[in-house]
Amino acid sequence: MRYIIIGAGAVGGAVGGRLAESGHDVVLVARGAHHEALRERGLRLVTPDGTRTHRLPTVDGPAALGELRAQDVLVLAVKTQDSVAALEEWGPVPVAGGGTAAERLPLLCAQNGVESQRLALRRFHRVYGVCVWLPATFVEPGVVSAAGTPLTGILHLGRFPHGTDDTARAVAADLSASRFEAPVVPDVTRWQYAKLLANLANAIEAVSGVVAGEEARALQGRVRAEGEAVLAAAGIPYASQEEQKEARADKMRLVPLDDGPVRGGGSSWQSLSRGTGTIEADYLNGEIALLGRLHGVPTPLNDLLRRLANEFARRRRAAGSMEVAELVRLADEAVAQALPISGAPTP
Repeated sequence: MRYIIIGAGAVGGAVGGRLAESGHDVVLVARGAHHEALRERGLRLVTPDGTRTHRLPTVDGPAALGELRAQDVLVLAVKTQDSVAALEEWGPVPVAGGGTAAERLPLLCAQNGVESQRLALRRFHRVYGVCVWLPATFVEPGVVSAAGTPLTGILHLGRFPHGTDDTARAVAADLSASRFEAPVVPDVTRWQYAKLLANLANAIEAVSGVVAGEEARALQGRVRAEGEAVLAAAGIPYASQEEQKEARADKMRLVPLDDGPVRGGGSSWQSLSRGTGTIEADYLNGEIALLGRLHGVPTPLNDLLRRLANEFARRRRAAGSMEVAELVRLADEAVAQALPISGAPTP
């Protein structure tokens, strides 16, 4: 199989680089300065076991590849807000032997949240969800770091909306030979919703910095509790914290990198730090807000964080530049002003 990594940033670059190290055929897809750096200097992947430069085929879209191969696997690793554009671009590409990518090729959604795979299933026949536990950082154009060891990441995967098949098992085998653990599960969304609850704090980190002090941790707990209440009302199952801890065990710990930066924050923090102008909060905190409105559960904290994260992105405000005390004040105000949702069931 040839892996086409659509969005070779932090996660996509780490996955593509590790697959290439274990001898797999990989194509990187990137844009702008990152695309130019990858073409000119290769992908520099910084990990605890050393720094390697991978000179891999790199394109800025499907036109440069031409007709795709029947054995190609598409790995969608862009942020969710960029998914529709990528799906519309890659779906109609012809595949050798007839048909299009959307009709014939497997598409793996290696992203936070759950929305991209829904978007993909509108266009692609064969969609796979991936629950991504992979601490990676986009350092600069052409350079990605991944600080996990001994495993680089843990990637639960399965068919979306449910089930497993031979393709999932073949991909898992390739990932397992490439410094990942890749459990194939019939209920991948159960793992993704569990990670979504943890990712609700991404907006706190993006707005007010790493969640470390007592005030920030307390707010994180309140935001998660709001998310758990929504998932309960919606009847959506998710892996418990104990189950997740057991799945990770001692398989992946973060270590300082000799040839790389200190990890400043997660994906949302990185979006603000890079000044991309967009952020994924609509598909993390916004997922909880959506489900809350559908099932009659107020979500003032997640609504606030979604709005603030988007404001920071639009205004290109510095990551972590709001004091935690101010964020907590705004959160308390939002809760105090929250109105019952019209039509919500009476407690």
